[in-house]
Amino acid sequence: MRVELINIGDFTIRSYGVIVALAILLAASLAYFLARNTPYQKHIPNILVFVVLGAIIGARIWHVFFFQWGYYAKNPVQIFAIWEGGLAIQGALVGGFVVGIVYAKIHKFSFWEFADTVAPAIIFGQGVGRIACFLNGDAYGSPTGSSFGLVYPEGTQAFDRYGAQPLWPAEVWEGQWDFIVFAILIGLKNKTLPHGFLFLTYHILYAVGRFSLEYLRGDSPRYAFEWTAGQWTSAVIIVTSILIMLVMTYRKNKVQTSKEVTEGMIH
Repeated sequence: MRVELINIGDFTIRSYGVIVALAILLAASLAYFLARNTPYQKHIPNILVFVVLGAIIGARIWHVFFFQWGYYAKNPVQIFAIWEGGLAIQGALVGGFVVGIVYAKIHKFSFWEFADTVAPAIIFGQGVGRIACFLNGDAYGSPTGSSFGLVYPEGTQAFDRYGAQPLWPAEVWEGQWDFIVFAILIGLKNKTLPHGFLFLTYHILYAVGRFSLEYLRGDSPRYAFEWTAGQWTSAVIIVTSILIMLVMTYRKNKVQTSKEVTEGMIH
């Protein structure tokens, strides 16, 4: 774990920013590769800038208001110090999702087909991005109560809160789960699924893993049912994704039934 990679006078390069930038670069490159032989490949470089901006804004809003509002309410200037860490991936997904829909409407192409194409790249980027949290000492777990666990060094948020106690490797396990989801999506990519289902499957799988691992987190306030903001967000994502799938299936079946009735009348 190393919060600061290089120090040159007053200039500091932080591991968090470097790894997040690397995650974005790798995700974008993978998305470009996955979109080969599709009309969406040419949009990857153009949409990237807008999606990244939307994701950063959404991620910061989520982190500030749902995860550490107590701290930022007392230190409002720090709200803008994103290079020090503090980007909630679920907020990034919401921000990127909204921007993606708007971009697709402006350029008149199917958002769901596009989202299916790039879904594996998104979760791959998330997996790499969790390395940034590990190096920065945020998104940390709660004390394990044993000799097992991660011991964070001084200068990290985890150490500031728990000292040298061993903590659950929540962010490490989440990153590993992300790569498992990536492998599942790659396996499903060539299956014949309704448009949008691969993208929604990604959301459900990620949210299930996130919801489970949140029980080990030690950096988040808890609300009703002792759930964290991450768990509440995950629950909403799972329910919403399933509902969208059901609506899509209903509409597809309705269209198919209507088509069969029409063909029957013609015959």
